[in-house]
Amino acid sequence: MDVFSDRRQAGRALAAALMPLKDEHPVVLALPRGGVPVAFEVAQALAAPLDVVLVRKIGAPGHPELGLGAIVEGAEPQVVLNEDIVAILAPDRSYIEAEKLRQLEEIERRKLLYRGGRPALSVEGRVAIVVDDGIATGGTVKAVLRALAGGRPARRVLAVPVAPQETIDALRPEADEIVCLATPEPFFAVGGHYRDFRQTSDAEVVELLRRAAGG
Repeated sequence: MDVFSDRRQAGRALAAALMPLKDEHPVVLALPRGGVPVAFEVAQALAAPLDVVLVRKIGAPGHPELGLGAIVEGAEPQVVLNEDIVAILAPDRSYIEAEKLRQLEEIERRKLLYRGGRPALSVEGRVAIVVDDGIATGGTVKAVLRALAGGRPARRVLAVPVAPQETIDALRPEADEIVCLATPEPFFAVGGHYRDFRQTSDAEVVELLRRAAGG
């Protein structure tokens, strides 16, 4: 059963729930690509700057959709592994290193495309709102929240339209606050809770970031 018509409508609903943070002058960080249309609506409503946080899943050998962990951009890119899955699958360390380098190349490609040479927004001393279009297992978001701590934000707020309750509960130690609008049961894929869940393109990401910057 769908809950939201599309990402933009989900973003407006999420923005309404986040309005108490407007006076704290937050920064909004989107997980591309699907999180950007959601985060754009949040940033517009809160009159907050918008940026992307570049993260890539490290997939399991032969099963790229199964996450061994994730890598997050930064001066020293941070890898957060799902140690339970790593212990079960026992992939060769050389595989993880090779996959890490492959995903770093994609992060660098997106960094140039999305920011065009602009530096990433600083979160130091700010309320940082991390936005995605939804969460399933939470491995990628966990990596982002942990990496974000290194930027010394005042608070880390995770904001998503939809996620399973057990995933939200598991992520509570990683964030100072979590705002999730819907925790449907049973939970299927994130896209199952949207009427329109067509893929967000790189061009749409670039355009929304340009509009958010007033360009």
